[in-house]
Amino acid sequence: MWIASYPKSGNTWVRAFIENYIANQNTPIDINHLYNRSISESTASLYQECLDGDRTLDQLSTEEVCELRPTVHGLIASRAQGTTFVKTHNFLGEYKGKPLHTASVTSGAIYVVRNPLDVVVSMSSYFGISIDQAIDFMAEEMTGTPMEEAHVPQIISSWSKNVSSWTNPDPSILVLRYEDLLANPKKWFRKVESFLKLKKDPKRLKAAIENSRFDKLKAQERASGFIEKHENAKQFFNKGRANQWRQLLEKGQIERIISMNGELMARFKYLPK
Repeated sequence: MWIASYPKSGNTWVRAFIENYIANQNTPIDINHLYNRSISESTASLYQECLDGDRTLDQLSTEEVCELRPTVHGLIASRAQGTTFVKTHNFLGEYKGKPLHTASVTSGAIYVVRNPLDVVVSMSSYFGISIDQAIDFMAEEMTGTPMEEAHVPQIISSWSKNVSSWTNPDPSILVLRYEDLLANPKKWFRKVESFLKLKKDPKRLKAAIENSRFDKLKAQERASGFIEKHENAKQFFNKGRANQWRQLLEKGQIERIISMNGELMARFKYLPK
């Protein structure tokens, strides 16, 4: 099961909810143990494991990495005990003819979309870049991440292409708005519970929501760090709020984002009045 999103859109929060729901314990799970029941699609060690001979990942082109993806996805599926939740920021498509997701081992997906006006603010803070640099990044059609020690390249694409690729009508994909999860977590996380075909359990749902609250995730990171934090970031969990852009973006920056993403922003009710 894919847990997909554009970066800084709530992917980790949803995974934390699912992990806490499955664990069903009184205290929050350790955020550094999120991968007990899930895994990142870009985990470098999985790709290295699937390489022949003495080759190493740093010798591969991005295209060669993408050629390995079906093998890696098959490996993840073969090791699964029940449903495995796989984090991805790749858009739902192909890179030079190579599919970024493998349908034959996929049971479905949860996709989280967030207002790009807030995404750009979060990305700027997290990656240590300017607002304008973040806007440029979100506009690039074939943008992605480089080869890193812990992760292979991800083909993210632009915000609009990433969102549109995952949100065409499809019963196997549950689309969630980050803002709805903030405003009414009981209603929208209940949809996650239902989508995963879990028995309705109000007490368990309430506990999972409570144990994955943003302030609790942030407190854990302050106390013991978070292994998913990017090296350029001061912290992974920052504000976790909606509409930060109203205080932080200039008029010209807002207009640039809307000019590039207006159609999808209108679809998801993100256009400012």
